[in-house]
Amino acid sequence: MTILDGKKVSNDIKNEIAVEVQKMKDNGEKVPHLAAVLVGDDGASLTYVGSKVRSCERVGFESSLIRMPHTTSEVELLKKIEQLNNDDAIDGFIIQLPLPPQIDTQKVLLAVDPSKDVDGFHPENFGKMALDMTTFIPATPFGILELLERYKVDTKGKHTVVIGRSHIVGRPMSILMSRRGWPGNSTVTLTHSNTKNITQITSQADIIISALGVPNFLKAEMVKDDVVIIDVGITRVPDESHPKGYVITGDVDFENVSKKASFITPVPGGVGPMTIAMLLKNTLLAREQRRSN
Repeated sequence: MTILDGKKVSNDIKNEIAVEVQKMKDNGEKVPHLAAVLVGDDGASLTYVGSKVRSCERVGFESSLIRMPHTTSEVELLKKIEQLNNDDAIDGFIIQLPLPPQIDTQKVLLAVDPSKDVDGFHPENFGKMALDMTTFIPATPFGILELLERYKVDTKGKHTVVIGRSHIVGRPMSILMSRRGWPGNSTVTLTHSNTKNITQITSQADIIISALGVPNFLKAEMVKDDVVIIDVGITRVPDESHPKGYVITGDVDFENVSKKASFITPVPGGVGPMTIAMLLKNTLLAREQRRSN
């Protein structure tokens, strides 16, 4: 059994990006600039955005954090997005989710210039991804592909089962794993909360990508020997014995499923660290595309 070490791979990617950025600096070129918009004071969002800023500093990117109060109106946020769209100094930006209830998330995401949409959430970029065109792939699916590639996991002709159909992970992964190329060329089954006999389906899978958000959902009896497991789930489970009062748990019963798996991602330390690394990679791509236009 091989651990798909997202922490190590993400560090490798950041080091590679840092080398590219240093070359830009040495040549007197503009370095990539990533901006993040945070509306409100959600604790998890604050932590995540802070990590993005630190990662930008590490690789040599410029970064901007735009904080807006939780009372911000939809009109005010859309005005800020328009400013960022028109700011040539910024190569890419993200709108940190979730947004307060008075703001229409879909309307906001549609307002982002697709050429700066480094989260890969805009329908134009999602459509290009579905058509196998060059575009920004959502960071978490992009990270999963990178893990599979760097660990040389064979996906051709394999049966991939995706658990969860969100627009952020499940649905894009079902498209990407069936695309021509590698990682890809697998036969994909997309399962969700209304899927019947899910154990019958998962027990036939060569690769399982679980993005359900239900702790320890996938049990050892639900998988076959030598299965490849990608666990995207991340849930805080109360645990009074732990100093923090909780533990981070994935969708997979790691202790038992790992005994049958050929490759498996841990939680934490698997898919999670890859997300920010691939956001940086998308920003680098955005900078290159803007420079060539």
